[in-house]
Amino acid sequence: MAVLTVRDGRDDIGTTVTSLMSVSLDPPMIAVGVASGSYLTEVLTVQDRWAVTVLSAGQRALAGRFAAEGRPGARILLAAEPHHRGPESDALIPDHGLTALECETRDRVEAGDHTLFLAEVLSADYVTRDATPLIRVNRRYVTPS
Repeated sequence: MAVLTVRDGRDDIGTTVTSLMSVSLDPPMIAVGVASGSYLTEVLTVQDRWAVTVLSAGQRALAGRFAAEGRPGARILLAAEPHHRGPESDALIPDHGLTALECETRDRVEAGDHTLFLAEVLSADYVTRDATPLIRVNRRYVTPS
């Protein structure tokens, strides 16, 4: 699981995303899926730079906060968590995930009730090699074996 964050000029917003994939190695690109009718999709349509943090197993509560209906802004959700602003995206980035990627949208594709944002990875803000990923399958968290 991952948390996508973006600064929209007035506030910092974000959401938990479950659809994140690698698209290309050269240039490095990823794709994330976001509900088409969401405010986040509206913001990502005008704000091309954002960050996505792949969460570690110890960040289950953070994933839940960013997935909650009617959630407040990202600054409030991260108030009690170590975090920083990404130098490339100016987005809030939670610390202690597996990795945090700063990205720039290159294309958007409508896919059913979601929009896929295809983005070039501008930088890997950090990479943690010894953490276990947070994985959710069939509405349950699972531990990789």
